Amino acid sequence: MAEPLIDLRSDTVTRPTQAMRAAMANAEVGDDVIDIDPTVDRLQRRCAELLGKEAAIYMPSGSMTNQIAIRLHCQPGDEFICEVDCHIYNYEQAAFAQLCGVATRTVQGVDGVLHVDQLRDLIRPSNDHMVRTRLVTLENTHNRGAGRIQPYENVVAICRWAESQGLRRHLDGARLLNAVVATGTAAADWAQHFDTVSVCFSKGLGAPVGSALAGPRELIELARRHRKVFGGGMRQAGIIAAGALYGLEHHIDRLADDHASAQILADAVRQCEGLTLQPEQIDTNIVIFRVDPGLGTAAAMVDALRQQGVLVLATSPEKIRAVTHLDVHEHQVRRAGEILQQIVQQLR
Repeated sequence: MAEPLIDLRSDTVTRPTQAMRAAMANAEVGDDVIDIDPTVDRLQRRCAELLGKEAAIYMPSGSMTNQIAIRLHCQPGDEFICEVDCHIYNYEQAAFAQLCGVATRTVQGVDGVLHVDQLRDLIRPSNDHMVRTRLVTLENTHNRGAGRIQPYENVVAICRWAESQGLRRHLDGARLLNAVVATGTAAADWAQHFDTVSVCFSKGLGAPVGSALAGPRELIELARRHRKVFGGGMRQAGIIAAGALYGLEHHIDRLADDHASAQILADAVRQCEGLTLQPEQIDTNIVIFRVDPGLGTAAAMVDALRQQGVLVLATSPEKIRAVTHLDVHEHQVRRAGEILQQIVQQLR
């Protein structure tokens, strides 16, 4: 019998555990558009409590929570500031422009990390010819920065500066709970510096569907209206909300296992001549490495790994990304590292 594939393409490939499936099957439900779904309501209350916010709203995806946050904070003709490699700018089809008529101003960080000094001169003057600067967004942890955690002092400095300038603040916290587990800093402590925060349940927490947006009650009530026009109103959504709620209650602390597995994989990369971690520091559960052209392309190495039962993603002609998660155990990660080393040795 063939060994199961070791799927490191993303932490979104996780499947619900049996216990999570049982919670979903037994979820109490209702029509969450015309009334209240009790399980959705419990999830939303739990998220608000976790993030220290007045209210939260459940949505189908992190792209929707991010884009509705932008819609809440900006009007057509406004501009928001973001890091050039962030998810909102790269992986959401510029929905802020398509759906909201909002422009963006990107800033190059270091592995996704910004410093307040990079932002001080970016606010447009009040002038009829100029776009209006209204919002700053940060991503924590940073996907294209290989799961980099935004330094807490940077977050505080940026958000205090933004508030002093009359700018709103939104946190794309799709993997915020990875930062919480890695640093020991509570989710509410991270979230307190932002007007709105989004968190995802279908990555490290292992739920099949959904994200939540948290913030002031008045804004979240308005977000519900925007969710409807974006097509995100769901009926008996308690079935999927139960999976998210189960993840919050049982899968946060175990994110540390994914971080440990990522370190194992990173050590295997370090031992391969011709592979270079980018960045060298691995904060959480994402490992990105560069393939020296002498070994061929990233796509070719991805194909060679696939033939040996390891699935990863090429993110550029020279870079590969691997993500650890609850469906890949430590022994499988070690095996993936061994296979990678064997392939590199053969190519050399």
